[in-house]
Amino acid sequence: MSLLSRLIPFKRDAAPVAVRSFDAAAGGRRGAGFGRHFGSHGTETLAAAIPVRARARHAYANNGYIRNAVDAIVAEAVGAGIEANSAYPDKDVAALIDKAFSDADLDAEGRTDFRGMTAAAVLAEIVDGEALFVAENRDGRTVWRQYPAEALDESDTRDLGDGGYVVAGVEFAANGTRRAYHFRPQRPTDLFPTAQESIRVPAEDVIHIFRQLGSGQVRGISQLAPILLTVNELDQALDAMLVGLKISSMFAGFVTDTTNMGGAGEAFPEADGGDISLEPGVVRVLPGGTDIKFAAPEQAKESIAFAKLTLGQIAAGLGVPQHLVDGDLSQANYSSLRAGLLPFRAKVEQYVYHTLVPQFLNPVFRRFVTDEYVAGRLDVTDLTAAQKAEWLPPRPMQVDPQKDMEAARAALDMGLTSRRQAVAQLGWNVAELDREIAADRAREAELGLTFSAKETTNAP
Repeated sequence: MSLLSRLIPFKRDAAPVAVRSFDAAAGGRRGAGFGRHFGSHGTETLAAAIPVRARARHAYANNGYIRNAVDAIVAEAVGAGIEANSAYPDKDVAALIDKAFSDADLDAEGRTDFRGMTAAAVLAEIVDGEALFVAENRDGRTVWRQYPAEALDESDTRDLGDGGYVVAGVEFAANGTRRAYHFRPQRPTDLFPTAQESIRVPAEDVIHIFRQLGSGQVRGISQLAPILLTVNELDQALDAMLVGLKISSMFAGFVTDTTNMGGAGEAFPEADGGDISLEPGVVRVLPGGTDIKFAAPEQAKESIAFAKLTLGQIAAGLGVPQHLVDGDLSQANYSSLRAGLLPFRAKVEQYVYHTLVPQFLNPVFRRFVTDEYVAGRLDVTDLTAAQKAEWLPPRPMQVDPQKDMEAARAALDMGLTSRRQAVAQLGWNVAELDREIAADRAREAELGLTFSAKETTNAP
């Protein structure tokens, strides 16, 4: 710095204003579209649950794309039914437990079996955001009655004074564990609902299934929430496109008399006195001073591409391949189908083992085994071991079953999997399968039957 600059004051450049390093945290024009602040999952899900649930139910009931996608998720998760495979060390006792559980009537209404109850639970959890079952005792056996989400009193939030509290109908102990649920005696959607005090049901008698989005979440939120607004906009766009197509299919012509010689509201007559009309191969000569124009409403060329793009957005929001939404397989092949189905099935498998098994399948199985043990119908030395089960979802339908069987056989030959695991992937219990195979072989030998497909022994 020179002597002159020291004697003459000058204005130094201001330090640059600090900006946030994360673009997603910045404001301005690009950040304004995010709109409202999103708080904790606990408060946000409780505030949005009722309107989102109503819209999700409407979309599932009225939109064919949503119905197709949701049913595909349910079918992939449950299929014909998820089978219990008892983990009890004594295989004979384990087989008896499996048989008794498979034959049990667990539905309080008697309309379906445990497989159907599982499918109903998944459907309710996807559309409503949560599924609720309450235990009822019938002759020493527990049956389960399903209730809609609104049956759990969402208006009941209070402090109990002993350290416990109730949030949206769910009662918590001072340590944060769930100890009871408060149900409405009547549904708020009943024809003549009345204001009555909620009924307290102990937590051990309630199964509450929902996908956990974040810590502090008390109630579930519909899995359709990310795509409901898009679905509504697409419905309106498709309705407008349909009206446009209907109008464009109405082939109408308008004749203009520039000389006004034809008279108001009168058609130009032909030489034989008839009105002007169009016929195949005919050439019409109009009187001088007339003009004809045809109604041809233009359709946006991007309409189909826009609808396809929007359906892809809906499919991504639901986590399903697009063909499970719109049913379009015109551009599909084996590789593309497999590439789309593999991540979808991985998501469904994650949902089954992270949500459905711990929140629904295991509690129902434990309650059943406990009832059988207390009633003396089950003789086991270790009740805790008897309450455990491995769940075997049915193997999903394959795009090319032959290739999958070849891959499974190669994995067995290379020692990369066990036969028990391979059979479990088909949705079967290996012990039951072996018994059936042995019975088949004995019957074939007795009757002198021979079939071409037999196991071969590798030569030494």
